[in-house]
Amino acid sequence: MSEPLPAPLRRERMLELIGRAGFARVAELSEAFQVSDVTIRSDLDALDAQQSIRRVHGGAVLRGPGVREPSFEEALESSAEEKRRIGEAAAGLVVSGSSVLLDVGTTTAAIARALADRDDLEDVTVITNGLTIALELERAIPRFQVVVTGGTLRPLQHSLVEPLAAVLLERMHADVAFIGCTGVHPAGGITNVNLPEADLKRVMVGSATRAIVVADGSKLGRTHLGRIASIEEVAGLITGDSAAPAALDAIRDTGLPVTVA
Repeated sequence: MSEPLPAPLRRERMLELIGRAGFARVAELSEAFQVSDVTIRSDLDALDAQQSIRRVHGGAVLRGPGVREPSFEEALESSAEEKRRIGEAAAGLVVSGSSVLLDVGTTTAAIARALADRDDLEDVTVITNGLTIALELERAIPRFQVVVTGGTLRPLQHSLVEPLAAVLLERMHADVAFIGCTGVHPAGGITNVNLPEADLKRVMVGSATRAIVVADGSKLGRTHLGRIASIEEVAGLITGDSAAPAALDAIRDTGLPVTVA
């Protein structure tokens, strides 16, 4: 095992990680830097004293400028047309009588909209942790059954996360899960900037026969702190035409089926 980094260097890199993700857990940082939880807490206390981060239960959040997670409304305005096409391509994979897991996010909200627009679909069950997605699907009832997970509300994304959000998912199995993310990388896998949501996305991947990642082109080639799955654990990627050709080629080289909507 390599020697732990000196405290000043470790804290500098720790701040970089928290800056990219906006939030980090003690356990995640302990694993990343191969030091004890006690050492990580001491490091976070030191960074907090410098006003670089703010300690919260179980981890830390960034105080100053960094990679900030946009609100649902802000993200909705970004690549709207591309997300609409991705949503229609994903919805086209759903058949009557099937069960679908819809992750939270603006791209999956586009899938919900496209699903509700399909008058040919009957007897479809959609399970989601996104309140906005559930409301989007309301007009499709009674053709659709819409199931919302429990959990704690995150106002930024209008999503339900732990505790309790995974309880329902662990008792159900869907035919397909559509998973949103903030990073798709051939080596780094499928990742997300927000750790609580990454945890639930990971459960969704395991609760479906197949998991399909939906991400606009800007997400390709990126890696964030919250790991959702490896490339090998998902069945496909649906992305948009803004994706860089080199990033597409690198992901296709892993053997993952890629659809450009």
